[in-house]
Amino acid sequence: MANAPKPTTVKKESSSSASNLFATLTIPICLIIGFCVYKFIFGDRGNFIGGADPDLHETLPLQGNYMGMAYKGGVIVPVLLGMFLMVIVFSIERFIVISKATGKAGLDSFVKKIQGFLNSNNIEAAMAECDKQEGSVANVIKSGLKKYREMETEANMDTDQKCLAIQKDIEEATTLEMPMLEQNLTVIATLVSVGTLTGLLGTVTGMIKAFGGLANSGAPDQAALATGISEALINTATGIGTSTFAIIMYNILTSKIDKLTYAIDEAGFSIIQTYASTHK
Repeated sequence: MANAPKPTTVKKESSSSASNLFATLTIPICLIIGFCVYKFIFGDRGNFIGGADPDLHETLPLQGNYMGMAYKGGVIVPVLLGMFLMVIVFSIERFIVISKATGKAGLDSFVKKIQGFLNSNNIEAAMAECDKQEGSVANVIKSGLKKYREMETEANMDTDQKCLAIQKDIEEATTLEMPMLEQNLTVIATLVSVGTLTGLLGTVTGMIKAFGGLANSGAPDQAALATGISEALINTATGIGTSTFAIIMYNILTSKIDKLTYAIDEAGFSIIQTYASTHK
């Protein structure tokens, strides 16, 4: 049994490397896409009055044209667009990973089936159900069931020691399976604060331009003033929107992971309790 976890460890290390590579590639790609959307879609001449060059200081977006308004938000906008894309991509990737970890059937029904087989002391059927379910939760529970069956033939340990051995095996299997579910969540958590701070940076640069327009000798430069204020507000809105979306997705994903952890704890407790009650 001591050698059993080795293949799983290699598998998890390989999955971790793939996840790290995914994150490494996704971040720059999202930033590039954000810049392309900003430059070629938001900056399309059709979004501006008279089809004028959007990079000219005096060019204004069409009334009610939000893409043109966003383009006038300045160079911080494509960075914020890239961050928003990162939240979407990493959220989808985590949803897929968590869905695979959950398995084919619902967690509640799966745990109830396992508990039913344990109550009838049908360990083989419980293990077969884990094979049908698949996923990280089923892998952890199956590991505990294998240890359960192994302890039944162990003659050198008392019941308490055997229960402790089963519990330890479940905990070790959990440490191999569950951390993979939280990988890349740190990116989403980071974007919660970085999105707000980047939007704030855009706000500050916009206000600097606005006050620069007021500082001109003689009559204030109204175009510069309006552009500066618009840039500040656009960056503020985009930054807050990115952070808000990141917070929502982070909380949804962590709640799903907590549900998986609870299912493992519930099934693991049932395995240990069943062994203790049937091997007094």
